Formats: sequence, structure tokens, C-alpha cells
Amino acid sequence: MLRHRAGGESVGQIRPDLIIPIGRRKGQNPGLFGVYRALVEYEKAQAYPEAVAQARADFAESKAGA
Repeated sequence: MLRHRAGGESVGQIRPDLIIPIGRRKGQNPGLFGVYRALVEYEKAQAYPEAVAQARADFAESKAGA
């Protein structure tokens, strides 16, 4: 997905190439919004790596305490 986006393809052009591997919608293409959301989340993670690391640490701590 990232290679397609780096190549200048729009989200609408990327979506048909993706297949959902497991779950209720197995074998289908993801929704347009889902592809867009995944790209935005990736860009945020790249822009703020320290925030991602802190969130993961907080999550691990909350799971260990539960």
C-alpha cells in the first residue's frame, strides 16, 4: 500500500489491489475510508515516533496490571 501511495496513486486506485485476509470480510476489498485511515495513521506514527512508543508502553502497562 505504501509503495502505491509513494508512486502517486490515489487511495481509490490502491483499494482494489488490497484483500482482507481474515475475518468476516475475508477475501473482499477494504473500504475507501479504511485505506485512507490506515495511511493517515502511518503518517502520524512516522511524524511522532515518541508518542507511538509511549502509547505502546502505556498499553502494555495497562494489560500487565489487568
